[in-house]
Amino acid sequence: MLLLGSSLHDSAIMDELAHIPAGYSYVRFLDYRLNPEHPPLLKALSGIPLLFLQPVFPVNQPAWKDNVNGQWDTGAKFLYESGNDATQLLRLARIPPILLTLALILLIYFWAKKRVGEWWALLPAALTAFSPIILAHGHYVTTDVGAALGIAVGIYFFVKYLENHGGKNLLWAGLAFGFAQALKFSAVLLMPYFILLFLFWVFRTFWKSGANKKLFWKFTSKEFLRLLVIFVIGYLLVIYPLYFIFTKNYPVEREVRDTAFILGSFAGGPTPAGDICKPARCLADFDVWMSRNRITQPFAQYFLGVLMVLQRSAGGNTVYFMGEVSAAGSHLYFPIVYLLKEPLSNLIIILFALILGLLVIFHLRKTQYPYLKNLLGAFKKYLDVHLNEFALLLFVLIYWAYSINSTLNIGVRHLMPVIPLMYLLAVGPIKNWAEKNGKPLLKRVAVIILVLWLLAETLFAYPYFLSYFNELGLPGQGGGTANGYRVVTDSNYDWGQDLSELKSFADFHPEINRIAVDYFGGGSPEYYLGNKFVPWQSARGNPAILGVHWLAVSVNTLEQATQKLAPGQKRNPEDSYLWLQYVKPAAVGLGQVPPPDYRAGTSIFIYKL
Repeated sequence: MLLLGSSLHDSAIMDELAHIPAGYSYVRFLDYRLNPEHPPLLKALSGIPLLFLQPVFPVNQPAWKDNVNGQWDTGAKFLYESGNDATQLLRLARIPPILLTLALILLIYFWAKKRVGEWWALLPAALTAFSPIILAHGHYVTTDVGAALGIAVGIYFFVKYLENHGGKNLLWAGLAFGFAQALKFSAVLLMPYFILLFLFWVFRTFWKSGANKKLFWKFTSKEFLRLLVIFVIGYLLVIYPLYFIFTKNYPVEREVRDTAFILGSFAGGPTPAGDICKPARCLADFDVWMSRNRITQPFAQYFLGVLMVLQRSAGGNTVYFMGEVSAAGSHLYFPIVYLLKEPLSNLIIILFALILGLLVIFHLRKTQYPYLKNLLGAFKKYLDVHLNEFALLLFVLIYWAYSINSTLNIGVRHLMPVIPLMYLLAVGPIKNWAEKNGKPLLKRVAVIILVLWLLAETLFAYPYFLSYFNELGLPGQGGGTANGYRVVTDSNYDWGQDLSELKSFADFHPEINRIAVDYFGGGSPEYYLGNKFVPWQSARGNPAILGVHWLAVSVNTLEQATQKLAPGQKRNPEDSYLWLQYVKPAAVGLGQVPPPDYRAGTSIFIYKL
């Protein structure tokens, strides 16, 4: 109900403006010209319910007919300018992501049930189900919940294959790998992860086995080939058929043109005739070559998305974070954002489980395994019994390292693949602690209190899950959802979800006959506000001069317009809302913009001028 209720409440966030029309065009026209930078599966699933409405699609508009990846204009035309009921389209398109979120919760429960039993399995399932981060992004037509589910499924079936080398498990591991790739390009991390986990599995198999080197290399080579088969199954039985279907009516000549244009600046641009391409540019040239052939066209479209992700990652993402606007990224971004947006109850559980695990390791290292040789033997025994647990820990460490070093600071949603996995890891040490060394009832009550704390906090945050922040806050800056924008914005706080709240505010205040709106998101202010809407930007100055005495500005826009720029960032003075800061002075402190007279939801600041 929390997922459904917040889905009905929120207006379209930024990425849905591109994803919803793209997904509908895939299933209706079998044409992949829109939104190639994301895999198709979740978008296509969201497009299926829309088929029953038979909405008008802007096939005669330049954004669809002529433009290269005209996803934003097509989205605006499709949702708000073609006579369709945008609210109905939005609600139906969000049903598949909600179902995938429920599938993720069930997977976490059944996975934990195999490890710790049915009662303790409720703990990670509850942490997942009531996490404001999961609830926020679990009802949007974006690829974030897909990434979490796909990667969890991929890891689950690969570990199952390592534990039982049957052909059936190999097939399921391959299909699960392909399923993950069809949901999010970041799932490509599963390839090096599978290889690394495979090497640990080989170590477990041969440590002190007495086998000779010839047998070792024969075994390793044979098993590595089977690992490659998993990758082949994923790409040939899942990715290729999926992309083949959705590129069926995408003209080859159109794909060649679009691919060449999109990759025009990749790695320095096209290779001059007669020259040998540079290594990175060879990837783009090869993709353009593949797009020319109908047989390789599906793989060309998939590979185009991968290259677009690499290109975007290299360019970074301009965001406001801790008093500064920057595109360079920060190593502190994900740790701080996670610590401030994960509920304190969950942080306590994860931190306590980590301490318990470290204490066990320290005790064993000191008393039983003081020497390296013994330590390696102990690690082998650990893998014998806890391969599943180690697989989770290894991926969490890899993904966190990858995220911290990424320049693409796109929000806590980027961490969704590891958040439920950390809950899974935490339940084992918590269970062992609760059932050993006395007072089991008291310890269970303590765990239940933490879960009830989470439930209460989540209910209190409803329906504003996207902008949720815990009580911690930065020193001297204040915590909680009301102050979260002072630390970071974008998809952590303001993604355009509160436009319906702005409509309600305007309807509740009959004295508002016109309101100037500077909006960031996937909604249409004109669609919601009608004749009351006056489009506005900072450069137009004070709307009161024109007799418009109400101004609504997305706080993401305000932070990026008013806060300090990082070295290399540029901003025109007229875009800095200096006139607003003169009329409504900013408060002192980190990320302080002029305090609003009212708020629409949490993220749209309203000023009476």
